[in-house]
Amino acid sequence: MRVPKKRKNRGRAKGDKGRDSMVMCDGCGRPVPRGKAIKITKYVSFVDPQLRKELENKGVQISKTLVTKYLCVSCAIFQGIRKVRAEEERKVLPGQAKTRIIRGVGWKGQQ
Repeated sequence: MRVPKKRKNRGRAKGDKGRDSMVMCDGCGRPVPRGKAIKITKYVSFVDPQLRKELENKGVQISKTLVTKYLCVSCAIFQGIRKVRAEEERKVLPGQAKTRIIRGVGWKGQQ
């Protein structure tokens, strides 16, 4: 007996590439396939924000470091990076506009 497929992409971005390498979740340490892990990249400054503001007013340039984190799905939901979506919203990709049907001439009942 075959188990039904829950998601079209099987929950990851691997596609047809074979086995994915594993990365460690920065939240809990769980090994996660690279195609399933949620990657967050942002600039971080190691200087206190109040001190940074004072130094920038005096004309000092403070460098920022690019930090990349990999999170498993459960840690991303717990940290608020991903939201649990309603059942109907899950069928539509995030950022994808919903298609609208514009009724014009030629539809039944309209002349």
